[in-house]
Amino acid sequence: MSPLPELRYPSVAELFASVRSLAARRPDLCVLEQVGVSRAGRPLHLLSVGHARRAVLVVAGAHANEPTGGSTLLALVRRVLDERQLRADTSWHFLLCADPDGASLHVTPAPHSLLDYHLGFFRPAGAEQPEWSPSVLPPDRLPPETLALLGVIDAVRPYLQVTLHGTDLGGSWVQLTRNVPGLAEPFGKSAAELHIPVETGACDAAGWPVAGPGVRVMPEFGSGAAYPSLPDDARHSTWYHAHRYGGLTAVVEVPMWASDLVDDPAPHPAPVAAIRRLAARLLRDAREVEQVLADALPRLAGADGPLLRAAKWGLGLAPGLAADWVHTPPADTTMAYVGSVDAFGR
Repeated sequence: MSPLPELRYPSVAELFASVRSLAARRPDLCVLEQVGVSRAGRPLHLLSVGHARRAVLVVAGAHANEPTGGSTLLALVRRVLDERQLRADTSWHFLLCADPDGASLHVTPAPHSLLDYHLGFFRPAGAEQPEWSPSVLPPDRLPPETLALLGVIDAVRPYLQVTLHGTDLGGSWVQLTRNVPGLAEPFGKSAAELHIPVETGACDAAGWPVAGPGVRVMPEFGSGAAYPSLPDDARHSTWYHAHRYGGLTAVVEVPMWASDLVDDPAPHPAPVAAIRRLAARLLRDAREVEQVLADALPRLAGADGPLLRAAKWGLGLAPGLAADWVHTPPADTTMAYVGSVDAFGR
């Protein structure tokens, strides 16, 4: 395992200030507007650059514990403003942070280690994650962040939506809602130039069609899930909303810490036994956390805030996921896949 070059991740307020400053330099090209508010009343901001009808939408901050998206978005804004050819026939739209409430609770702006990162870790319960909530909630219960994102997609009708995600430990890979032929080659070249391993066996995409190393295409509706216990379904997420307008979504994952365990395509010598061990470890670790939570609950005086909801949600997933690993054949039997399951379980 090796850390990527140290980078301080901007807060939502710092990101907004930087984008506002950049937009002010080119008022002829840029419009910065508020497109909604979070459940706690925090503003959701969209920067639009250019005037072409053909549009790209870039979404950052959909998961609170994946802060790389804000830094990437800021770099993309600068590049689009600097390189005229990028906006010759395309307008660019940047949703600065899809979940500002969650971002306020994940407090590791410059983690120096995995332990440091997890000491301030926060990831909302699934129903409170803006992109995922449509996969687990009925339309009349969607949170305002999700409604704002869907409204932006309806307004700009992107031919491409890029949503910026990350993993704490692993490699880089891409999820597509529709195949993009030829993407794997430039993607792999970019990762190699940056010395980032390409995650070839991501367990998040277990059983999905492979379009090349590190590139997975989300399955068609009606396909069976590799992990039946998980309640969400990517095909009902906001990622597919762009299909209404002939578009597609690319979910780009980058690691905060790189690991060579996830890019080895060689067959694992004993994948079933290895995954059984990882399932047992997941259950053991979950029991430890359950005990900590049980000890804490009497002192929480009936509180039901986002931190507690997230803890209960994560613990609720562990038994079913461990059972999926044990009772179904591995969707992949490579060293990379077992390494991905190892990292995800931790």
